[in-house]
Amino acid sequence: MGIAPAGDPRRRPHRLGLGPADSPIVFNGTLLAVLIIFTLACAVWGNQAEARFGKKDPGQVVADETAGQCIPLLFLPAESVATWPNAAITLALAFLAFRAFDILKLWPAHQIQRLPGGWGIVLDDLVAGLQTMILIQIAARTLF
Repeated sequence: MGIAPAGDPRRRPHRLGLGPADSPIVFNGTLLAVLIIFTLACAVWGNQAEARFGKKDPGQVVADETAGQCIPLLFLPAESVATWPNAAITLALAFLAFRAFDILKLWPAHQIQRLPGGWGIVLDDLVAGLQTMILIQIAARTLF
């Protein structure tokens, strides 16, 4: 019986084989699908949500955060999720950084949020997602 190569799933029985290292097309494709579906849901039904809850970008709507959080998780380097500690650090950093960027609304997110309706609801979160993605890509390539 030979030794399994480093990339062989048999060496990592704890993994399902659907993460960014083992199956990047499935992983990134799924994130892109969620990103597109939730972005379009906000764009289409955002006006109705604002009317129902009586305010701009109501907190009850979370599809915008879901779409925005997909962005920093796209195209992660394999090393950033190669072990449980690496994956936990990467995911925690992505979540916390996204929340910080979403709350701070750095340029141009604050200005974009002023757009009317659903696009105003979701685009500021997509900007926060892009800002987080830059940070996570740098951190993942530096730390791991």
